[in-house]
Amino acid sequence: MIDKIIGAANVNPIASPVKTSGVQIGEQFNSILNDAIARIGGDQKESEQLRNMFLAGELPDVHRLLVAGEKASVNLQLTVQVRNKVIEAYQEIMRTQI
Repeated sequence: MIDKIIGAANVNPIASPVKTSGVQIGEQFNSILNDAIARIGGDQKESEQLRNMFLAGELPDVHRLLVAGEKASVNLQLTVQVRNKVIEAYQEIMRTQI
């Protein structure tokens, strides 16, 4: 009866976790990092275009310019912090004695 109430008949079984090698994880991390860097570049270009439009008097509202600038800034700060954490983790691994 409870199966009918919550629709448990339509629930898929939980899949077993996918086993990945260190190389695959490294490739995934590399892909994520490259996407983030590309996104930062796009955000900075958008911010620059909006700034130029504002300076030329073609942008009626400043809000878009401010939001784009903050978005680019936050994305850059996030990427720098991720980079710092990766370097810190690498240094910690290198300090461990075998």
